[in-house]
Amino acid sequence: MEIIATAESMNQAEALIDAGADRLYAGGHPFGLRLPRPLGLEEIESIVRLAHSRGKAVTVACNALMHNKQIDQFAAYLTQLAEMKVDALAVGDPGAILMLKEQALPIPYIYDAGTLVTSAEQIAFWIGQGASGAVAARELTLKELIMMQQKLDRPIEVLVYGPTCIHQSGRPLLTNYFHYTSGDRASRLDDQVLFLRDPKNAGSQYPIIEDTDGTHIFSTEDLTLMGQLKIMHENGLDTWKLDGVLLRGDAFVSIVALFDEARRAIEAGAFVPESFINRLKKLQPEHRPLGTGFYMKNPEDVH
Repeated sequence: MEIIATAESMNQAEALIDAGADRLYAGGHPFGLRLPRPLGLEEIESIVRLAHSRGKAVTVACNALMHNKQIDQFAAYLTQLAEMKVDALAVGDPGAILMLKEQALPIPYIYDAGTLVTSAEQIAFWIGQGASGAVAARELTLKELIMMQQKLDRPIEVLVYGPTCIHQSGRPLLTNYFHYTSGDRASRLDDQVLFLRDPKNAGSQYPIIEDTDGTHIFSTEDLTLMGQLKIMHENGLDTWKLDGVLLRGDAFVSIVALFDEARRAIEAGAFVPESFINRLKKLQPEHRPLGTGFYMKNPEDVH
């Protein structure tokens, strides 16, 4: 059972390793999407050195759909990542994958194309192209994920905690909105989380974030599969991702530590789902309800 956790800084990276994370997930603009904080190459290198000194791994996010300008910059970025010996890349753009293969750099890649990764056959295709695994779409059901993993000999990475991005636009929608309403940006948006609200649900909050990659709108709840971890383990779904893009600092570290404790309980045959679910609720921010999204639905009810 591998725990992957997003890292927003060198300090948090060390805390996440202490909390039980096996692999850290980091990256920077303009190649990595929806990160807790975009990191420069020097900071990524420091995190890689730290992780390797502790026997841990680092995946660098290169999951953007790249335009010509990004592709032109990507070769140099890949060379620098290879020099610092990162353990893997998360890549979804076929052009970026082609460039990685053409450069023959010794970096494994994990296929990460967001909502497109919905079948074992598609993952098998990319494994045939050299992928070491894949990140499953967050719109799949647990039943589908289990069936997919049973057909594959490489791991499927599953989000077990964190938000789902339900919309992305390359345009600066928040900036455009403030220009329209006030003639200028009301304030810097980089470190703010604003919300959209469903007129039919006064309590709904859809986080909306703008960065250099555009505008991202997230689900009203954080997904969790805490209650299903034992079932996942019994069916070979052992690669667990925790995403802290909306939950920063020590609060996210505490949740990673709880999932590590749950993993150890499963290994010891002492896992009680209800207990861990209740403890997770106590750690979860009040304004972010927990849910299972599509995971616990029947596939027939989704498609």
